[in-house]
Amino acid sequence: MSELPLGKYLASSDKKTRDKAIKSLTSLLSDPSREALPKPDMAKLWKGIFYCEPVSESIVVVHSSSTLGFWMSDKPLVQQALAAEIAEIVLAISSLHASLDFLRGFWEATVREWSGIDRLRSDDPRVPSSLAYHLADIYLEELDKALDGEESPTPAPLSTLLSPFFTLAARTQSNITFQRIQTALFDPLFVALSPPREDEPPTPKRRRLSTPSYNALITNSCSTNPTSEGALEAAPLKKLLLRRMFDIGSESDTRDSNRRKLYAIWRSHVEEDEDTDGKPVDAS
Repeated sequence: MSELPLGKYLASSDKKTRDKAIKSLTSLLSDPSREALPKPDMAKLWKGIFYCEPVSESIVVVHSSSTLGFWMSDKPLVQQALAAEIAEIVLAISSLHASLDFLRGFWEATVREWSGIDRLRSDDPRVPSSLAYHLADIYLEELDKALDGEESPTPAPLSTLLSPFFTLAARTQSNITFQRIQTALFDPLFVALSPPREDEPPTPKRRRLSTPSYNALITNSCSTNPTSEGALEAAPLKKLLLRRMFDIGSESDTRDSNRRKLYAIWRSHVEEDEDTDGKPVDAS
């Protein structure tokens, strides 16, 4: 049984070596003659990638002799290049099921190993608060970068992509978590979707925020179905996102205090839109 020190090759500073490892991993995960990796083996594979451990090519076993970790590497440029290349594997895997399994393995490994990176307390027994903060901080920027890098990007289904954040905001017991999601994600997005009228000064909300425009994201997004909807204009897209947030806020699992906060966000933007175009905006 030959062993492939996959993690070591993926973390190599030599691009040819990394490219070969990426290609081998993509082929391994796309091979229709192989059965789908069981969940424990996918977890071991991702632990190998995470900690740059040797991985058995045939049974994807990670050995315990961990040396240099991906996140603990002292070569940030190599880390950045490797992260981008591993992310591209999701799109390169020919099987949708295998691709989603690989992506799920990443998130499970990230949640599992996050405490070794950042030891802030958890908002949920399984998901550290600091991970939610980090994702909220970078989410819009990374979506914008992904769309900006494509010549003819498929519209991003924002209602679908934002639903986990709406749900977390609805159910979290932490006021700090709610506030972080609102200030890092909800407010910048809704402001970007609400350009001021040319004949009016910026609203107080807009003056308070130094908000990126997210041009690629705003011009290449839909609600849930890129095929049937295509890229939506900012105003109807904002209305659909607010509606989705309102619906999640109305669910029985939503904490009462969070429901009031979500309704307040919804109401403030509805009123702002009414002030801007002079037309009432309903919740339907």
